[in-house]
Amino acid sequence: MQENQTVKFEFIALMASLMSIVALAIDALLPAMSTIGISINSIDSNNNQLLITMIFLGLGVGQLLFGPLSDSLGRKPMVYIGFSIFTIASIICVLSPTLEWMIFGRILQGIGLAAPRTIAIAIIRDMYKGDYMAKIMSFITTFFILVPVVAPVIGKFILNLYHWKGIFYIQILMAFLVCIWFWKRQPETLKPEYKIKFNKHLFIDGFKELIKYKVTLGFTIISGFISGAFIVYLSASQIIFENQYDLKEEFPYIFAGLAIGVGLSTFLNGSIVMRLGMWRLSFIAIIVFSLNALLYVLLFWNAENPSLAILLVFMAIQFFTIGFIFGNIRAIAMEPIGHIAGIGAALTGFVSTIMAVPIANYIGSFINATALPLFVGFSVFGVFSVLIFIRVQVLQAKEVQITKV
Repeated sequence: MQENQTVKFEFIALMASLMSIVALAIDALLPAMSTIGISINSIDSNNNQLLITMIFLGLGVGQLLFGPLSDSLGRKPMVYIGFSIFTIASIICVLSPTLEWMIFGRILQGIGLAAPRTIAIAIIRDMYKGDYMAKIMSFITTFFILVPVVAPVIGKFILNLYHWKGIFYIQILMAFLVCIWFWKRQPETLKPEYKIKFNKHLFIDGFKELIKYKVTLGFTIISGFISGAFIVYLSASQIIFENQYDLKEEFPYIFAGLAIGVGLSTFLNGSIVMRLGMWRLSFIAIIVFSLNALLYVLLFWNAENPSLAILLVFMAIQFFTIGFIFGNIRAIAMEPIGHIAGIGAALTGFVSTIMAVPIANYIGSFINATALPLFVGFSVFGVFSVLIFIRVQVLQAKEVQITKV
């Protein structure tokens, strides 16, 4: 395991690509949401949000399957199986006659994509640890964030040139290319001595081991809160910009601009985290995340949407902080459980996702006339995250004092 060693550019790019298929499957579909709704006879925009949020449900469930299996059978076979499931699910989406079938296909897509997403994190944890792991996660996330920048534009281009079904065909092609790259260039990182025999007690034993670590539990819950609030934006951004601001043609470029802010902060995080540490940096970011959302709520409570420029300023600040949050809190949660990296990544990912999906569905149901519910969600769950962060720090300090005594 490496703590301070040069990382190959190809490794960063490959791990980012494994994670990026998830972003492609979500974000490329955004410009086509209303068109897909018409094709499958679903004209309620709130119902159509399920095409975004339910893929996260599949991601949560899939992690429980592929994480433990990767601890038993190795990292690489799980990626191949996951991409195979994703391909089948994408075909189901293309052939879907109704919203229900499309949602089923999206959940199945999420289950399949849980493999490359979870295994990428497990591979990184196999090879690195500590603040250096957080630094690597930041660089990987910087590459990963390029996909949300271009995906809506690609989706819009395909929609104008061909048909919304072409978006799914491009997803299948990209998954195939990444899978071949992974097969040819990435060695297996799970050492034989660390393999855990798969049995019915694996989940129970893994969960019992996981709950011993208050840091992992606390930051998994924080991840669920922040992810839930962010998923609301992913699922409702089309409603906000296309319906509320009448910016259907401009929407992909607005989405891309905000994604660039996340990418910039994630890139900066890779350097700053080595000076401030992932604990301090993520805490500062969560504080700013919460205060910015609270300010918006106070200014525009019971009011119409502000001008586009003002909304974009608040959103830009919000998403800039997210770049300092996601990679760090995931690295902090994984740090104590490196000895069960596969099942640990699965359980923490499952818990945070299962928390996030109902949060996103509930808040998203209120986003009709204004963007206010989005910022209410940001502020409420941001404050919860701050309180949990402080509580975990206090408990950690007490444990250190006991150890010294």
